[in-house]
Amino acid sequence: MTPDFPQLSLDLAALCRRTAQFIRQEAATFDRGRVEHKGLHDLVSYVDQETERRLVAGLRELLPEAGFITEEGTAGPDSATGEFTWIIDPLDGTTNFVHGLPVYAISVALLHGRELAVGVVHEVNRDESFRAVRGGGAFCNDAPMRVSDVPTLNGALIATGFPYTDFGKLDAFLQILGVFFTRSHGVRRLGSAAVDLAYVAAGRCEGFFEFNLNSYDVAAGLLLVTEAGGHITQFLVDGDPLFGREVVASNRLIHAEMQAAIGEFWR
Repeated sequence: MTPDFPQLSLDLAALCRRTAQFIRQEAATFDRGRVEHKGLHDLVSYVDQETERRLVAGLRELLPEAGFITEEGTAGPDSATGEFTWIIDPLDGTTNFVHGLPVYAISVALLHGRELAVGVVHEVNRDESFRAVRGGGAFCNDAPMRVSDVPTLNGALIATGFPYTDFGKLDAFLQILGVFFTRSHGVRRLGSAAVDLAYVAAGRCEGFFEFNLNSYDVAAGLLLVTEAGGHITQFLVDGDPLFGREVVASNRLIHAEMQAAIGEFWR
């Protein structure tokens, strides 16, 4: 039986809001000595792990039949073979959290078959809840939201993420940055892809691009952007931005310009 997705989105948003309170409490007394390294510059803390455990427990109550794709593996082996799959990033922006930089979020999405059905990004410090339902629009703290109507790249603010583990395409990326520096209102690096995508959906940025992304970094944000009237692709083709490791998201109006700028150097 197909769940009531609009109600599920409200229940998910409430779960994320409750869980965000735990993150804020831990941030006040966080001990950097309890940080681990999953890889080069790839940090994880007990806060990520405990947040994910709380989310998984709550999501199992909301939809017991669903599988999980999680960043920290607390739900067991990833499984997207069933009808429903939760995709979870418990703390997108861990490096910001560890350093006390207040930009990080919970990101949870529900995959129904091969389509995103529900998504929530909860920005912890501003206590902003961004949520979307497939075919039902996008909301910020229950107010409907839409992408901006800026028509050209020249008037746009662009968000991105910097490489931090894989530097094989650093030169091309830096050349692309140079294009956006000179052809837009500016480029911002907030340190959380989930927040970047939420801000595109809310009209605070006109575009976002990044590579070497995982599904849990972007799943909820991709649904936010599309339901807010935006557009998502891979760098040079439509492709699969959820599992394709690279994303271009925009207010739709500047999308062709963004892809063209990236295409000047990306091969």
